[in-house]
Amino acid sequence: TVQMPITVRINTRRPAGKNKECRAVVVGGVNVDIGGQPFLQLVMKDSNPGKVTVSFGGVGRNIAHNMSLLGIRTEMLTALGDDFYASGIAASCQEAGIGISRALRLPGESTSTYLYLNDCDGDMAMAVSDMEICRQITPDYLASQLALLHDAQVVVFDTNIPEESVIWLADHSIRPLFADCVSTKKAEKLRPVLGKLHTLKPNRIEAELLSGIHICDDASLRQAAETLLATGLQRVFISLGSEGVLAAERGKMVRLHCYPAEVKNVTGAGDAFMAALVRAYAEQLPLEEAARYASAAASIATESITTINPALSAEAVRSRVKDHPLAALDL
Repeated sequence: TVQMPITVRINTRRPAGKNKECRAVVVGGVNVDIGGQPFLQLVMKDSNPGKVTVSFGGVGRNIAHNMSLLGIRTEMLTALGDDFYASGIAASCQEAGIGISRALRLPGESTSTYLYLNDCDGDMAMAVSDMEICRQITPDYLASQLALLHDAQVVVFDTNIPEESVIWLADHSIRPLFADCVSTKKAEKLRPVLGKLHTLKPNRIEAELLSGIHICDDASLRQAAETLLATGLQRVFISLGSEGVLAAERGKMVRLHCYPAEVKNVTGAGDAFMAALVRAYAEQLPLEEAARYASAAASIATESITTINPALSAEAVRSRVKDHPLAALDL
């Protein structure tokens, strides 16, 4: 397959409050997101009246977009097809302030697509993901972008990229690596490199998979976090859904409830959480403050019907943390 960098017209306009000293690279997938949510209780194997939205996403791109909204100068390393959707994604990244000029444009390939269906409360009911093009985010491609990776303060990647590319990043990145598990199946790619990561953001099931600990109570939750940290991992944030988050590093562990929110769509909350962890790292926030910052960002993300909430900003996150103080829970 012929691989060519994508060329787009650079838009110098950046989101308000952009901190040029905070730089990051995101390596991962970009998708066309097609989502549906019924007005009433979802009825399987039937047509449900509701709302259908089409937007540009993908875990990597969503994290990058949220990072840009939070004032982080962000470059994206990814792969696009040569179809209509690719041009739309490139334009949307440009508009969001995400650098996309280093992405691959692959002739004859189709841009990946993510199809999801929520229930009437905004929780995801099911999804189908077609991301075969991400196989082209190879170690050779990443090696060609080594100077860019070294220039960043943080490198974020999702596990939509091939396992050999995950290993290459772990072996060659001189910057802190932040990893998003994406799913239980794809999280397996992280097992060989856990000790080389700075920050991992799994959900409960992914944490069980990677730690080998069945999480059924606070004691097993602590044990799972301790097992992951024992690999050399520096920080882990285990998402517990509506039950909040457990944040842990060596010598410290804290659990927080979720921030209050008028939930419209939970899809994308984890992406905002990860983006906020990067901002918290850049600001050198201690563990508990980083967990609060990321949890607040995730709650803001859920208040939009779209995967990305344009109302997200560093100021909005700080305000939510200030206005809704959360007490740490005993473990």
